[in-house]
Formats: sequence, C-alpha cells, structure tokens
Amino acid sequence: MKVTLSVIKADIGGWVGHSSSHPEVMGKATEMLEVAKKRSFLIDYRVLACGDDLQLIMTHDRGEEDEQVHKLAWDVFWAGTDVAKKLKLYGAGQDLLTDAFSGNIRGAGPGVAEMALEERPSEPVIIFMADKTSAGAWNLPFYKMFADPFNTAGLVIAESLHKGFAFEIQDVKAHKKITLNSPDEIYDMLMFLGAPSRYAVKRVYSRATGAIGAVSSTERLAEIAGRYVGKDDPVLVVRCQGDFPAVGEVLEPFGHSFIVEGWMRGSHHGPLMPVAFKDANPSRFDGPPRVIAAGFQLANGLLVGPRDLFDDPAFEPARQEANTLASALRRHGPFEPHRLPLEEMEYTTMAGIMKRLGQRWEPL
Repeated sequence: MKVTLSVIKADIGGWVGHSSSHPEVMGKATEMLEVAKKRSFLIDYRVLACGDDLQLIMTHDRGEEDEQVHKLAWDVFWAGTDVAKKLKLYGAGQDLLTDAFSGNIRGAGPGVAEMALEERPSEPVIIFMADKTSAGAWNLPFYKMFADPFNTAGLVIAESLHKGFAFEIQDVKAHKKITLNSPDEIYDMLMFLGAPSRYAVKRVYSRATGAIGAVSSTERLAEIAGRYVGKDDPVLVVRCQGDFPAVGEVLEPFGHSFIVEGWMRGSHHGPLMPVAFKDANPSRFDGPPRVIAAGFQLANGLLVGPRDLFDDPAFEPARQEANTLASALRRHGPFEPHRLPLEEMEYTTMAGIMKRLGQRWEPL
C-alpha cells in the first residue's frame, strides 16, 4: 500500500516563554485533525510537541507536497495561533511568515518532512523531533546511522545494507543540492556534513533498492524586510529494519551528546540532549537543545504508537553528558565557541552594531 507520511511542525506560541506547548493549542490541533480523519481526508494522525514546537504527524494517500494537506496544516497552525494569542503565549504565530497560503507550506515558516512509501510486511519508523537547534543537527546522526560501521553493524554483516546509501545534501544558503554515495564518497561527504550551518542532509536512499530510508526538514530562516525571522527546530523521519538500519542502530547516535547550533536566541552552540516526551521542555538558558524519538509501526497507513524511545535509562549517561557540556559552554558567556561565529550572527543585532559603529573604525 502506497502511504504518505507527512510531518509538519511550527512554533506558534510558547508556554512559558519558549519552553513548552500549551495543552489548549495541542487540543485545537487534535480537534481539527480528527475532523479530517473522520471525513477520510487523513488515514491517521498524531499531535505531539517538542518544546514550543507543535508537531503534526499525518498519514494519507495524497502524495508528497499535496496542496490540500499543506493547507490543512496551515489552517491548524493559524487556529492554534488564535488560541495562543487568547492565552497571550510568547511568540504567538512566530513561524507563520505570511498571512496568505500560496499552495505549499514550504518557505512559509513551518518545517516539513514527507515521504511516500510502499509499506513492507513490517514498517517501523522513528520520527525525531528537536527543539532549540537547526536542520544541520541531523548531519552527524545521519552519517552514523547510514555510513558508520562502528555504529551500524548491518553495514558490515547484513547483505541488504552492504551496498551502502545515497545521501542528498542541500546547501541551504545557496539553494543547491548534490547526491553523494557511501561508502565510495565518504571523505567527500564528510567535508560538507561537517559544516552543518550551511549543509544539511535532506534524504537518504538505499543503493540496493533505491527506496527512501530517511527524510528531514531543511527549512531555514526566511528573510523578510531585511531581517531574518522564523526558526528551524527540525524533524527527521527514518525507516528501520530490513533494507535499513535496525531500530537500535538508528537510536545509537544519540547514546552520546554532541554539540549543535541553536540554544538561546538561536545564537549559541550547545549539547543535544535525548529525552523522554515529558522532559522535552527546555528551560535552562532556553535549553539545552532537546530531541525526542517517537516510534511507530505503520499498518495500512495507521500509526501504531507512539513509543517514547528515549524514555529509557540507557540514555541517562547521554543526558548527564549533555548537562556537563552545557555547564562548560555556559562559562564562556558571550565568547565563542559558545556564541556562534560572526558569520552566523548576521541574523541578530550584529549587522546593526557594525553599521552604527562603522565610522569609528580606523585604518591600522
């Protein structure tokens, strides 16, 4: 059965500050998606949250980038924004960069990850949702899941994985893409994946079958009236087992905390902390960045789940590691490497400060 799995997310108001999503906002989203399911527009849905990001998980038979599915998500976000405004939540509607829907939600603020697939006899998928970070945060996990035999044993011992995977990499600033193959082009690939502020993996395909194995949201900040607005807070959908890494291999990259960009005001480096759903409410310095993992079995389009896959004491050392790294980085205050490098600070007051002080710089 050909099923489309669409994950569309947006920050439409934080409770309190940027720390969490209000139950009434999530309730409004659930109400609207339930109506869509009852009239058979959607096969199934789930409404989740990671921090202040509302996550719409939907299955249907309409294909990727369907205008009506995107319009449904758009309407849900605006209805949720109305609730957020009534409650005076912080940043109500901040990821909705325009009042008008133009046929596709991409580029309008929300993040989108979609894949159309033929369901296998067993179809396990994991949906990762992150807050206080950017699309490039998935680069390291992408590499470890699909190209690192020290992480994914199946690359060595499973014939279905042994041929490797094709990585579609996007240059999110120049709006270009390239496809590189592992294991043949790993060294070339790492040159780009190691620069997550500019390059992000969008999709991964099996080289044995050509089937899609993973897709992420790669939406970036949008420039309106000379200022950058909106945030990333990405999502990632990964198919597991069979021709793809096993569930445990897909989760293993998060067994250690690693450094990502984002955190407070989107302007700092910080550790990505894998947490259970109940702990996805970043508060310390608006962080540290969080990631949750929702596991599902697809069954004729129905979402059997979610299983809260990071609700496991095995990830407790990674959480402790994240707290230790967070403390070490916070001691740097406004100094790099805690603060992002200057080329990334163009989205903040940096440009205004340089303009205001421009005439005071003198030649050496």
